[in-house]
Amino acid sequence: MIRNYTDIKVFTCNAHPQLAKEIAQGLDVTLGKSEVMKFSDGEISVKIDEKVRGTDVYIIQPTSTPANEHLMELLIMIDAMKRASAGRITAVIPYYGYARQDRKTRARDPISSKLVADILQTAGADRVLTMDLHCSQIQGFFNIPVDHLVGMPLLTKYYADKFGDQTEDVVAVSPDLGSVGRVRSFATKLDIPLAIIDKRRPKANVSEIMNIIGDVNGKRVLLIDDMIDTAGTICNAANALKERGATAVYACCTHGVLSGPALERIEASAIEELVVLNTIAIPEEKRIAKIKEISVAPIFADAIRRIHEDLSVSKLFD
Repeated sequence: MIRNYTDIKVFTCNAHPQLAKEIAQGLDVTLGKSEVMKFSDGEISVKIDEKVRGTDVYIIQPTSTPANEHLMELLIMIDAMKRASAGRITAVIPYYGYARQDRKTRARDPISSKLVADILQTAGADRVLTMDLHCSQIQGFFNIPVDHLVGMPLLTKYYADKFGDQTEDVVAVSPDLGSVGRVRSFATKLDIPLAIIDKRRPKANVSEIMNIIGDVNGKRVLLIDDMIDTAGTICNAANALKERGATAVYACCTHGVLSGPALERIEASAIEELVVLNTIAIPEEKRIAKIKEISVAPIFADAIRRIHEDLSVSKLFD
């Protein structure tokens, strides 16, 4: 049975209030009244300023930097909603922090993404809505429904509009072997060839370009990744492609983490334009000319509407 939209309530913590506002506008609802503050000792305090009993509640909160603080805000708000007798609580996490710690790579490693899944469920989340998990198998860490959206349709549409029919010299490039599946889908959508960069990573956040598989000489290339953190991988790849004869290098990703020396590296690199989705709030001081944002609010609003009406969310992948 389709429920009335007045039963939907959208709330936000402090990680990305602008995105929450855009999602609420897309649903034609007012953003819920709440406050997320800190006590003098740094502990987080949440106050819900309206009735939520029996309602379908959606809490918008990417667990981006500072990841621990934003995660705690989300957990405490979920707990507050649960204790206020919300009918259903969906944690809307456009960027799921700790997703890179999804398996043991060395002895005595934690699997932090599984721990985060357990904590979210213990706090009282009934459902999770997220986008482009670093490892899609993280969905299996949950015992509640997880709706996993993809950002690729937004990016492919942008480049289809940008290049139009002039794609005979455009090549999609995977910056590493782990991204090949994602980039192959992207290349198929735009009907362009694929190239792969084979690299070795001697230690965390350090990458070394080894070999480029595919023809990039005289081509405009699109580097595609799920996230860009310190930008070492993407910038080394861009510079290597330029050295191999690429005429122009463009890059795109879903999650613009952009930590540490990322901005300096991007500015100094061969990348002409970096397109990111706004799953993570980019502060003003990080808004450089090379970076262009595309909003994910419409796709999240549509997904929330479909979840509320018990319709298929998979239609959004078409």
